[in-house]
Amino acid sequence: MLYNYDLATVWAFILAFAIFAYVVMDGFDLGIGILFPTLAVGDERDQAMNSIAPVWDGNETWLVLGGGGLMAAFPLAYAVILPATYPLVIAMLLGLIFRGVAFEFRWRDPRHRAYWDTAFFTGSIVATLSQGILLGAVLQGIKVENRAYAGGWLDWLSPFSVLTGVALLSGYALLGSTWLVGKSHGTLQEHARKMAFRLGIATLVAMAAVSAATPFLAIDYWRRWFEMPNVLFTAQVPLATMLFGFIFFWSLKRGRERLPFIVTLVLFALGFLGLGISMFPYVVPRAITIWDAAAPEKSQVFMLVGTVFILPLILTYTAWAYYVFRGKAATEGYH
Repeated sequence: MLYNYDLATVWAFILAFAIFAYVVMDGFDLGIGILFPTLAVGDERDQAMNSIAPVWDGNETWLVLGGGGLMAAFPLAYAVILPATYPLVIAMLLGLIFRGVAFEFRWRDPRHRAYWDTAFFTGSIVATLSQGILLGAVLQGIKVENRAYAGGWLDWLSPFSVLTGVALLSGYALLGSTWLVGKSHGTLQEHARKMAFRLGIATLVAMAAVSAATPFLAIDYWRRWFEMPNVLFTAQVPLATMLFGFIFFWSLKRGRERLPFIVTLVLFALGFLGLGISMFPYVVPRAITIWDAAAPEKSQVFMLVGTVFILPLILTYTAWAYYVFRGKAATEGYH
């Protein structure tokens, strides 16, 4: 049993890594879609699209790994979370489909490019809000009875889940704007820098609001964040967030191109760490732990062997793609 517990922990960290990789990589893709209406028609929009053209579809590999890994490694959690959030999952997938189709067809059907741009923006908004609200729905708790979902069709909808949805919307837009600061030039870069400053403020405020609301969802959260000696560790997360928030604005003022995006990634990592502090070892907070939800030991070992080979390949391919397509984006059409 102890060995099985270790496997469950290993898989929890693998899935956490996959989810975080998806959030930061596909996050700036979605962020550019969110910002799309603020970009000038023509060179600015084309330059923004070309900055993500070589990597956007590969970024979604991590979503497949996260969702498929959850089903395979923690089937009970998958069987509870999916029925509780079906409308959000369906909306997210439809948003990603709209975004993907619009991405390709805006170049191949220039006569209707305005419609495809609208679909790209709408799909990005819907996918991001769905992901953020889903996170809030899981964090606030899911009603479970007899190892099955026992809630209603709209239990996922609450002021807190809407707050997390708006927070993620702001965060993804910040990722997109800082990505453009480093990948674009001319008027687009200046516009992205201005948007990054405003979105930096909005994102930090949203992070503070979610962080302030979370401990009031359950006594467990409160104890983890405010009781001694836990607070000696957990207090470092908001302190580090404030420090890197200062570095973020300093880097923008200094005209740095790469640093704002890197610091934004650190801010997301700190937010993810805070989420882990609140939830671990629960995969469905206050209802199902990672050990309750874990697949049989042999299944976990079998999947782990495959992951040991596949994960380095994904990381190598991703790093190579970003290296090959480093530098500024062009304004010519994507083919």
